[in-house]
Amino acid sequence: MNAIELSHIHKSFGEFAIQDLCLTVPSGTICGLVGENGAGKSTTIRLLMNALRPDGGTARVLGVDAASPEFREVKEDIGVVLDEAYYPETLTVVQVGKVMAGTYRRWDQGVYEGYLRRFDLPGKKPFKDFSRGMKMKLAIAVALSHQPKLLILDEATSGLDPIVRDEVLEIFNEFTREEDHSILISSHILSDLEKLCDYIAFLHQGRLLFCDEKDRLLETYGVFAGTAEQLESLREEAVLGREASGYGGVRALVRREEVPAGLELERASVEDIILFMVKGAKK
Repeated sequence: MNAIELSHIHKSFGEFAIQDLCLTVPSGTICGLVGENGAGKSTTIRLLMNALRPDGGTARVLGVDAASPEFREVKEDIGVVLDEAYYPETLTVVQVGKVMAGTYRRWDQGVYEGYLRRFDLPGKKPFKDFSRGMKMKLAIAVALSHQPKLLILDEATSGLDPIVRDEVLEIFNEFTREEDHSILISSHILSDLEKLCDYIAFLHQGRLLFCDEKDRLLETYGVFAGTAEQLESLREEAVLGREASGYGGVRALVRREEVPAGLELERASVEDIILFMVKGAKK
């Protein structure tokens, strides 16, 4: 069973629209959803959670149509962390745990308390006095403490310092060691996604430009660095995006199989691939 299946989703908001979005996340995998601000990432997550209804197409989560009455039960199996954590300002983490115990049937207080200790969250400080990083850590602790099968994370590592981010990424990796556990994560920190994800999905202006295995993407593309004349000698279909570099040189994202054998290419990171494709799309 796939954890997520979006099939030909359309959703319009005036001049902006999600257009013919098809996205599949296999069970047991981590998919990174990337794109510039306003590309449609948060809208896609809201469509998945049935917080928005599509104008066309279907969204299935853990095998159930998100628009069906049965989806209410499926939400028990989904842990969600949005780009802002929303809890009553006067509650402490202990009180949040009590509220969640009355919300989720499979709430595990021991797991929750373990994450509070792991994240070093104070038990008596009210939520309103938390830093952004502390708020995100609390939201992650809650999401992981009711035995979810799917995590949906929207900028969940935003506001965390690099050491805590690494710890959180390791926690997410631990989560997906169970073969029926899956993650969809959107983030602007592309280096995090390169470390974490099995798949990368790239949204640009409401359209999905690609969704592919991360390792295949890194094998498919390379970065050319040289002169403009050298770049012009390559086949047009080999070049996906380019930029000027120092002293009259150029850098470009190229398809490895389309360039002559023996041409030296730099390794392309996920960030390189995304940024060059955006530049190519704007030409």
